[in-house]
Amino acid sequence: MRIIISPAKKMNVDTDSLPCRGLPRFLDRAEILLERLRELDYEELKALWKCNDKLARLNADRVADMDLYRQLTPAILSYEGIQYRYMAPGVLSDTELDYLQEHLRILSGFYGVLRPFDGVTPYRLEMQAKLEVCGAKNLYSYWNSLIADSIFRETDLVVNLASAEYGVCVSHYCPPEARMIACIFGEKAGGRILEKGTLCKMARGEMVRFLAEADSDNPEAMKGFDRLGYRFAPEESGVDTWVFLREAVK
Repeated sequence: MRIIISPAKKMNVDTDSLPCRGLPRFLDRAEILLERLRELDYEELKALWKCNDKLARLNADRVADMDLYRQLTPAILSYEGIQYRYMAPGVLSDTELDYLQEHLRILSGFYGVLRPFDGVTPYRLEMQAKLEVCGAKNLYSYWNSLIADSIFRETDLVVNLASAEYGVCVSHYCPPEARMIACIFGEKAGGRILEKGTLCKMARGEMVRFLAEADSDNPEAMKGFDRLGYRFAPEESGVDTWVFLREAVK
């Protein structure tokens, strides 16, 4: 079983807390992307990133100085988004961290796919960014089936805790003999299930931690998830779409 999650825009440098255990498997393709980014001027980078001047300047400086081999941070500690805060890797045991290294895969527009302890450096490049590179019109075309192929070489069962932007990089290429379980975290209102962005990110992080603490290689363990008010809802779920509901706050 492998669990896939999205990266986060905000990234941190932490070379002291935990050691890296290797380099990203698609580092050669990240080097190509870095060279392509270095061909763009500041205004082109800012337009690509769709961000304000402060963030654009920070990330333009990163592009200029980026070293993909030195002063690296384990990916699991580098990303600072909501999902990662609720995953709380800093409080996990060594056994639980080993579980993440084996089972968790982080999808990335820049690195392709990462194991939790692959060494990374801060970057800004979302999968939806319209960057033309090596004849590909965007990053989806650039990565094509490489991300999915690398994951399905490891397993025939994927738990999808990634956003739609990233999950499609795997689901679109899921082979017929493999299984992909999508998790929906929502509230029922007016006969519909509504997902709220921040709560979903929180729940995805909690689910990763829940599985690490359970040390489970069986997706059925997810049905016992009971955090942040969510419970598995079998009546709303399908074979490969599992719904977790919480009471709507009025």
